[in-house]
Amino acid sequence: MLPLVVAAQFACTSLWFAGNAVLPGLLHDAHLADTALSTVVSAVQFGFIMGTLVFSLLALADRMSPSQLFWWCAVAGSLANAGLLLPNLTGATLLALRFAVGFFLAGIYPVGMKIAADYFEGGLGRALGYLVGALVLGTALPHLLRLLAAGEDWRGVVLVTSGLALAGGLLLRWRVPDGPFRRAGARLQAGAVWQVFQDKPFRAAAMGYFGHMWELYTFWAFLPLWLAAYAQRHPAGGPLGPGWAFAIIAVGAPACVGGGYLAQRIGSRRTARLALAVSGACCLLSPLLLGLPLWAFGGAMGLWGMAVVADSPQFSALVAQEAPAATKGTALTLVTCLGFALTIVSLQAFAALHPQLEARYWFWLLAPGPLLGLLATRRPPAPEVR
Repeated sequence: MLPLVVAAQFACTSLWFAGNAVLPGLLHDAHLADTALSTVVSAVQFGFIMGTLVFSLLALADRMSPSQLFWWCAVAGSLANAGLLLPNLTGATLLALRFAVGFFLAGIYPVGMKIAADYFEGGLGRALGYLVGALVLGTALPHLLRLLAAGEDWRGVVLVTSGLALAGGLLLRWRVPDGPFRRAGARLQAGAVWQVFQDKPFRAAAMGYFGHMWELYTFWAFLPLWLAAYAQRHPAGGPLGPGWAFAIIAVGAPACVGGGYLAQRIGSRRTARLALAVSGACCLLSPLLLGLPLWAFGGAMGLWGMAVVADSPQFSALVAQEAPAATKGTALTLVTCLGFALTIVSLQAFAALHPQLEARYWFWLLAPGPLLGLLATRRPPAPEVR
């Protein structure tokens, strides 16, 4: 079942990340040049946050079949994405459609992790390593599209991503029934959403995940700016364009998979802490990176690109392990919601503060995240399921 879930997850999350590559051409053709690109991208993020919040409050992933929920959200997200092809598109309609895509992705990304948890009570860290690895490739995809498909009609990308989402949802609906370890929530419990945070082991796993999220998306978002800062200091090496950004982000995919296998040997908590310690050290040592020769800089950034995301599936595995079985889907969705909400804070804080600092000190602003995650997970709360 795992390859089917991974394929469906990647196909559907292409709505989120691959769609970003079409926005410059879309804004130009729709005569919406006054609409800020960052605002359109943020609409997807806010839609995802609101979607995960609503799905958590309604406990949908526990009260109904996760495969059915995944399918219906794939259909709705595909239609919202295809709405970009509507004639006479207005700025408000554009933002509403991108918000809707983010909202329905809340029934795809965390629900995909819930489906994996229903199939893999043991080896969950390995299974989620593949799932998050697929998501990382989706994150890197816009940079690859910029590199390989410059000048192509953006409408084709919209059609392909919408078609991929439908195919992924259909694949999951037809071939992946509810897992053997699933326990359905019998009814809606208003307090169940927050009761899970009363459990200390669950809270520790969630805090580790939040520390990781403080660093991850801000690192990805400002990576091109960091590469430009290096190129400015080393003009002989030429510009470090989208190919570099793609490689540094995409290398996180095999790191997620490898971390999953490592977790089977030493446990998810130790694997997550190892990755978090490496990425935290990269944050602290980042002032030295801009002075390195190109080969050393590339190696260090590749290591950072692996460590910054390799802990993500392991923290999700810990959250799933510590959550009550009947509210596992709700817990995963809620923690994902809060984690992505924290990325907005991190992104805005970085955007406001980095102009005040020398470029070599920019990523010191990310160091508190890994440090918080390491402190929160410093003691094993219980024996782990590997």
